[in-house]
Amino acid sequence: MMNQKLFQALSNETRVEILRWLKNPLEDFNESAILLSKDSNYEGGVCVKDIQEKSGLSQSTISSYLSMLKDVGLLESKRHGKWTYYRRNEKFIEELAEKVKEQL
Repeated sequence: MMNQKLFQALSNETRVEILRWLKNPLEDFNESAILLSKDSNYEGGVCVKDIQEKSGLSQSTISSYLSMLKDVGLLESKRHGKWTYYRRNEKFIEELAEKVKEQL
């Protein structure tokens, strides 16, 4: 669970900020950014486009960041039509917090 790629993913301020934004998406994104995700039974997911707009970074950079966070288990995603929605993998984050507490 705790490996170098995980810590690399967390070493970037913007990637950590994305995790913070997705913790309470209704506070950090307008409701329309989340509405379709609720319709597709994927509550809490936020569209890549909305994450990109909030960050002010390019779409390719944000896509790369989201892929990295997903690859290490911090995020999960679901495709809905032509849009991809991301949300935090809360179970993994809770397990990670416990591992850090135990091992450090």
